[in-house]
Amino acid sequence: MNISRPAIAIVVLAAVATAPALAASLSFQAEAQPFPVVAPGTAPQIEDWSAGSATLVPLMAADSPAAPAAQVDTPTAGASQPAGKPLDDVSFVRRATESGRKEVAAARDAMPQLKRPELRRMAEILVQDHTSANAKLSKIAESKGWPLPGPQISAPPPTGTASSDFDDRWTAEMIAGHERSVALYRAQAQDGEDQDLRKFARDALPTIEHHLEELKTLQK
Repeated sequence: MNISRPAIAIVVLAAVATAPALAASLSFQAEAQPFPVVAPGTAPQIEDWSAGSATLVPLMAADSPAAPAAQVDTPTAGASQPAGKPLDDVSFVRRATESGRKEVAAARDAMPQLKRPELRRMAEILVQDHTSANAKLSKIAESKGWPLPGPQISAPPPTGTASSDFDDRWTAEMIAGHERSVALYRAQAQDGEDQDLRKFARDALPTIEHHLEELKTLQK
């Protein structure tokens, strides 16, 4: 086949013109983006990733373990209870205060009715000692912001002549009350949470135990 020289020149020029584009296409396909090398236990750096691999970042984040949730302190039961007051100590303050007030009132009201002089003298001692103990307990509770029982409604003092067995009944009631107080104060002195309240119970316990012994001695 005879081809003229002008035609051959046109074909050669076309081939030369398309060669750079073809080379660029082959070069783009041959050069793969290297996958970043990551040390064990470390996260890949975003700047090491190529533009083509950036779409893998959301998938990697989805597969990675989630950060632990922050711990939130929840309110404990008994939120109405003032802070820093163990329940047993609060119970002791209430019971000891109520018991001390009752013993003072019972001894004071009984003094005009008691026939035996030794029992009247014992009633005076009970009023004096328990009034002092009640004041100390109130001071401890108030210094710590602890609640105290409300004031009791005092019964009117007895009038008239006491019954013949009044001395015996009063002595028996005082013995029973002091036995309960000894048990209460012993438990607080041994197992109380608050140091000041535990010391108060230890200091007051010998006096209450002495009262109990004297009352039993005076009982007929």
